[in-house]
Amino acid sequence: MSGTTDAVEADRALKSRHRAMWALGDYPAVAAELIPELGRRLVDACSVGPGQRVLDVAAGSGNAAIPAALAGAEVTACDLTPELLAAGRQSAERAGVSVEWREADAEDLPFADGAFDTVMSCVGVMFAPHHEAAAAELLRVCRPGGTIGLIDWTPEGFVGRMFATMRPYAPPPPPGASPPPLWGSEDHVRTLLGTGVTDMGMRRETVRVEAFPSPESFRDYFRANYGPTIAVYGHLSGDADRTAALDRELADLARHHADPSGSGAMEWEYLLVVARRSG
Repeated sequence: MSGTTDAVEADRALKSRHRAMWALGDYPAVAAELIPELGRRLVDACSVGPGQRVLDVAAGSGNAAIPAALAGAEVTACDLTPELLAAGRQSAERAGVSVEWREADAEDLPFADGAFDTVMSCVGVMFAPHHEAAAAELLRVCRPGGTIGLIDWTPEGFVGRMFATMRPYAPPPPPGASPPPLWGSEDHVRTLLGTGVTDMGMRRETVRVEAFPSPESFRDYFRANYGPTIAVYGHLSGDADRTAALDRELADLARHHADPSGSGAMEWEYLLVVARRSG
């Protein structure tokens, strides 16, 4: 019994750290300023329309939930971090749409089996540490014949490489946790969703990011605004040499991916997945 209790407490502590990490900086600004079109891309790919019951998992501040509501759907947006939900509520009010905002763990969703016509996540569920548990929940709450739609950063794309660059400077991951960009691997997604889906379509696309005139401006922006990057730098606090090394590596990463024209623009690759729930 004590082993089970210890596992439950360890998971609670892990989720508490994740909740705090995503409250760092200003993720709503990151989503709105850098990738505003991704949510609409996912909504369109899922053919979301009036009257559909839609769940946006790990919704953040509503990058996909709000476009789904604008398309006429009945939308529930859930996320682990209350601060992101609060920002989403404000954005929905400004957009003039109604969204139900729920604090929830993507690995233990508080919804009934088959409760939604469309279950989607835009660069969100990929950050749940236990991929199999999160995938099982996506499948469980989607009705048979419903749609599951995902946009996830690929391991080979810019954001995937950014996480690989930060990994040696970060604390070791907890047991059983998987790297987020694995959700951007076709084989991994096939394994996660398995026989729970049919008619799975997957394609790699890119989003163009033009916000950074220099590699250093990218690094400084993410160091100030993006929770995972802030957390890694926090882990290095007091270690000037390793902090400087990470500074160099992140700037070099952006330099390598920037448009050779000198504009600083980058193409960030993601995997778009749309599938039908079997059953």
